[in-house]
Amino acid sequence: MAQAPVRTGEPKGFRSAELGWPELDRIPHPPRRVPLLGDVVGVNRNTPVQESMRYARRLGPVFRRKAFGKEFVFVWGARQAADLADESRFAKHVGLGVANLRPVAGDGLFTAHNHEPNWQLAHDVLAPGFSREAMAGYHPMMLSVAQRLTEHWDRAAAAGRAVDVPGDMTKLTLETIARTGFGHDFGSFERSRPHPFVTAMVGTLTYAQRLNTVPFPLAPLLLRSASRRNEADIAHLNHTVDALVRARRATGGGDGDLLDRMLETAHPDTGERLSPQNVRRQVITFLVAGHETTSGALSFALYYLARHPEIAARARAEVDRVWADAADPAYEQVARLRYVRRVLDESLRLWPTAPAFSRQARQDTVLAGEHPMRRGAWALVLTPMLHRDPDAWGPDAERFDPDRFDAQAVRSRPAHSFKPFGTGARACIGRQFALHEATLVLGLLLRRYELRADPAYRLRVTERLTLMPEGLRLRPERRASVRQPDSDLRRPVPGAGD
Repeated sequence: MAQAPVRTGEPKGFRSAELGWPELDRIPHPPRRVPLLGDVVGVNRNTPVQESMRYARRLGPVFRRKAFGKEFVFVWGARQAADLADESRFAKHVGLGVANLRPVAGDGLFTAHNHEPNWQLAHDVLAPGFSREAMAGYHPMMLSVAQRLTEHWDRAAAAGRAVDVPGDMTKLTLETIARTGFGHDFGSFERSRPHPFVTAMVGTLTYAQRLNTVPFPLAPLLLRSASRRNEADIAHLNHTVDALVRARRATGGGDGDLLDRMLETAHPDTGERLSPQNVRRQVITFLVAGHETTSGALSFALYYLARHPEIAARARAEVDRVWADAADPAYEQVARLRYVRRVLDESLRLWPTAPAFSRQARQDTVLAGEHPMRRGAWALVLTPMLHRDPDAWGPDAERFDPDRFDAQAVRSRPAHSFKPFGTGARACIGRQFALHEATLVLGLLLRRYELRADPAYRLRVTERLTLMPEGLRLRPERRASVRQPDSDLRRPVPGAGD
């Protein structure tokens, strides 16, 4: 694919909504708006996504919020989101927290603006790294990392201890992307505390979110110490990645993984290669995005499996039937876990770990025939509410039910109503990698353990641009026998309320 030409003259930088929405007054906003400050009364700055979800339920499928003089438009209705998915009229907008990550990720795949040529270059160079052939090559390494997880959980099970689910899933997914993509081992399971890379990554994500909650002119003053910590976190991320790249160059190459592609592959049409600076940015992008969102998805799925033992039993029966007595499942056997995949999809529906994406108008247009938008105007799609729109998901949209993703149910739903990986040309390039990894791990854990929840635990969601269950601990118990009798995987699941 040839590189897309650089578009000139398109609006760049932050644009408050009143600049792009000529009929903004028609869009509802929260009550008790305060002059200058905006909609800040009673707002919890640590949970902006969940605050926006609460407003969404009150204000409808298109609403606006104002903070420190800047106006933002949120969209969550399935009809409006489907319109925003029209690639001929809308494109990705790098806004809010994503733009705040540019000091560390620059023009990496996730944070690049549409007019920056390195996005197309990197996409075309790296896309073959997520082909079916490449994915099959990653599978043994995914199994190897998962074995380190189960060894850790076996020790906990033998001692009757609970495990830190988000912490362990973060170790798992970091090691998986590091080994499959870059031939590196962080030694996460041998550490009693998070790897410094994870600590620095969480710091940069948290800082990027905090920038959205303070007025821009005051940010240097109010966040002075946090800014210094953020600079140190970015320096640590850069140092870690630079050392990884130096080690690869010193060895003369790896096994054709993502890092080899970044360092050695030229664009098939132009012959252009990624610059050293862009290689660093892409590696950071993959290490952060490639494990942070997947660890959250696995953690939410394990929460729901432990909360609904009848669903876990049904998924476990499928694993036993499909994988039978195989010591290790083959690559092709993972895709056959259709019900386990439904559990994962339903978890991503209720809590998509990347909880929003932004879309901007390519030209003057009208959103869903109702709201005029000027070229460059943008809206934030609030994905957890899109995934709860009763027009697409029914009146029980808050209920956890994996059968929403059986083939017939999927065909009957409006298009573009399920968007955990974004939409269009800029959707997540690694989504198949993440789905294969997560399905494999869920299958392995279901086959090996019964998952015991703390009955007193109530789901709390922490936000650091991504979403993660907070304080989730489960007690794994080794199953007496891996092989269990088959069951009818199509029977309805009673009492599957969230």
